[in-house]
Amino acid sequence: MAGRRKLLLLALYLSSILALSESSCSKGFNFANGECIDEDECATDEDYPDDTGPCGVNAKCYNTIGSFFCKCDSGFQTSIKSSNFTAESSLMCSDINECLENKDVCARLQNCINTIPMYYCACYEGFVANVNSDCDDVDECLTENICGPNAKCINTPGSYYCICNDGFGSKSGRDNFTLPREPCEAVCSTDETNHCGNGTCHIGASGPYCACHAGFTNYGHKAARCTALDCDAFKDTEDLKENVPIAHDLMMQLERRCEDLTKGEDPRALDDQDLLSRLLEIMDYILSTKALDDNRKVSIFLDTVESALRMTGPFIKAPRIRRSSAYIELELLSLKGPASPQGVVTLSTKPVMLNIRLETVAGDPSQYPGFASVFLLSYDNLETFTDRFYSGMNAQANQSFVINSKAATVSVTNADTSHLEEPVMLTFHHLTQVNGSRHVCVFWNASRGNGSWSADGCATVESNSRFTVCSCSHLSTFAVLMALYDVEATFELQVVTWVGLSLSLICLLICILTFSLIRSIQSPRTTIHLHLCVSLFVAALIFLVGISRTENQSTCAVIAGLLHFFFLAAFCWMCLEGVQLFRMVILVFNTNFRTLYMMAGGYGVPAVIVAICALVKPRGYGTRRYCWLKVDFIWSFLGPACVIIAINIFFFLITAWKLAQKFSSLNPDMNTLQKIKAFTVTAVAQLCVLGTTWIFGCFQFEESTTVMSYLFTIFASLQGLMLFVMHCLFSKQVRDEYGNFLSRFSAPPKKNYSEFSSVSSRQHASASSQDTGESHI
Repeated sequence: MAGRRKLLLLALYLSSILALSESSCSKGFNFANGECIDEDECATDEDYPDDTGPCGVNAKCYNTIGSFFCKCDSGFQTSIKSSNFTAESSLMCSDINECLENKDVCARLQNCINTIPMYYCACYEGFVANVNSDCDDVDECLTENICGPNAKCINTPGSYYCICNDGFGSKSGRDNFTLPREPCEAVCSTDETNHCGNGTCHIGASGPYCACHAGFTNYGHKAARCTALDCDAFKDTEDLKENVPIAHDLMMQLERRCEDLTKGEDPRALDDQDLLSRLLEIMDYILSTKALDDNRKVSIFLDTVESALRMTGPFIKAPRIRRSSAYIELELLSLKGPASPQGVVTLSTKPVMLNIRLETVAGDPSQYPGFASVFLLSYDNLETFTDRFYSGMNAQANQSFVINSKAATVSVTNADTSHLEEPVMLTFHHLTQVNGSRHVCVFWNASRGNGSWSADGCATVESNSRFTVCSCSHLSTFAVLMALYDVEATFELQVVTWVGLSLSLICLLICILTFSLIRSIQSPRTTIHLHLCVSLFVAALIFLVGISRTENQSTCAVIAGLLHFFFLAAFCWMCLEGVQLFRMVILVFNTNFRTLYMMAGGYGVPAVIVAICALVKPRGYGTRRYCWLKVDFIWSFLGPACVIIAINIFFFLITAWKLAQKFSSLNPDMNTLQKIKAFTVTAVAQLCVLGTTWIFGCFQFEESTTVMSYLFTIFASLQGLMLFVMHCLFSKQVRDEYGNFLSRFSAPPKKNYSEFSSVSSRQHASASSQDTGESHI
């Protein structure tokens, strides 16, 4: 009994010690071996290996000293959108729906598909992923026979649809279909949607076809829409028959083929390349002749060109063609397909560039015939035939125009181009680059009289010295004009001209009589002066009488040619004087020109220049207001004049240099050198008078040049007076001769001795003149 009590007391003692030891360890620790050690709450229970543990599913347990925490797996989070939590929180991990959390998690054209625990992006239906993880459209139309017979496949982004060919329709009546596929059956609609347009639909063995009405054609494409074809442009060819028979034959052939087309004939005989080549060949030939000698013929020519190109377009098989010849450059674009084309295309030749919308080329989509062509045709010399027809320009009183670009025709298969919704843009390169000039975009208006340039419907978008950009709301033949401004002939300017020229004519006549009748002063230099004065006298007389005689074009051109010749002759004689002075200084013997050589240089050279200019550009003579050279032709005078002035300056410089050397020599002939020096000074002054006059004349073709106009008029009008003063009044010998001439009328008769003395004196003066060749100045 006593032993049991002891055992019981021992057990109570031990259990109390154990309880005291365990209660002394904190939560999360276990007492072992007499100490508290951390309890691994995350340890897997070997008896229950499938137990999710204290964190539950989709989470991992992480032990810490005295505790633990839970962390959600990747792609999961708690209900409070956190990834870490403790067991006391009673939170659980659930899947994150990334597709809802971030709507832009996938790229364009992709769907977000959520999975547990992640997500993935899949391309939309009808698209496939590429190597860059982007999505490309799947062209379902590449699948063979996806739409069945008599139907065509139209691919769209992510899908496709089928439409029946022209003349066929789906059995259900729907315009398009995908799946289930429907058979397309031959149909002929009779309502306003009739695909034949101005034709009658029939069902044939190969499906429906169109029988076009009179005046309409589908150019041999039996299933295509019938469009209007105007053959009138090929009928008015009588002028071609007379002047260009080969062109008349082609026009007659085109007329017959055109009429055959409108009657439903098979056009297979028309070879596109051969027809186009022959057409361009004939156009080139016409432009090489003078057949287009009036505006009516130009209008007929351009209308025929547009109609012929429009008729040729449907037969062109190549998508793009370029052709060039001596007088023509062509680029064409030919498009064919079931759908009306869209977008902007660019065509260009050397002188012009065209930007045009394909909607303009094809026309109304509901009337689209299945083809569309656009032509850009530039002409090398058409401006020479049309440079005087400006009645449609409404010019100001002092304004005139000159063509400053090559002309270009724009033609399309769409016949309705009189009012375009989107304007065409043309860029023209200038023939003459002039800073500050005003340029105007124009077209050839055949309805204005017999034809004229007009600016209606065209606007200048941009212009500088090199090119002009035009915007036009219709199609035709286009060009760029440069506006010129004539100085108005005010009353004061007319008075200065008449008084000055009259005085110059009197002075020049006195000079001519002096140099031709007074033998004592005659020499090679006075011969040059005589013909210089004759040239200026005739030029001034023609100018005074005929400069405004513009009533008859031929007469006006002759007057302009004579003025061109005599003004150039004056410069040539002035050049001969410089050469003569050069010979007098350089050569010791044979210093004088032979008269034949002087005549060849003084009159032959200007005659050759004028003849060449008249052959190259006969229309350059005569303007709308004056019988003078046209502005774009003025360099045929100013160019040679500048060359002659440059040659004169060269000879004067050499002469002055040689004179300086002779003056510094050991034994200079001072008397002769002083006279040559005086001659040179006079010649230089004469050059300054004539040269300065035409320097002012160069500024007569811009606005606000009134001052220059007065200076030019004054210098030109007083040239004769200045020459009279320099060559007659400044010459002592000429003054003496004038005194002797006047004394015969005022002094009484002298005795024989005096008469003998006077004769002896004149003989001595004549001998002196022959020694020196000229009088003192």
